[in-house]
Amino acid sequence: QVQLVESGGGLVQAGGSLRLSCAASGGTFSNYAMAWFRQVPGKEREVVAAISWSGSGTYYPGSVKGRFTISRDNAKNTVYLQMNSLKPEDTAVYYCAAGPNMFVVRTTPASWGQGTQVTVSS
Repeated sequence: QVQLVESGGGLVQAGGSLRLSCAASGGTFSNYAMAWFRQVPGKEREVVAAISWSGSGTYYPGSVKGRFTISRDNAKNTVYLQMNSLKPEDTAVYYCAAGPNMFVVRTTPASWGQGTQVTVSS
């Protein structure tokens, strides 16, 4: 239903910050829960943040809690991932995802973006 395009990835030094953006088109953006995943070759894709359709509920795993912040601007059909205090282990391809609720978006999202590379140097 919704098409997603990520941007904002790149190379950053450890301890630095980066903000990813995910622009949505099609569907009704405000009706979707949104999430960010990351994946390293040879490892499972991991959810790093999720946000409810209203923005009132968020989820973060312990590995990023306190460092990453997900937010959304429904008027702009955009979801963001602010990443602070970046570590080399944060290096991965980051994907934006959409689903009808928080459970689905964290497990079997309905839509995926193409991914954007984030590389954190030591």
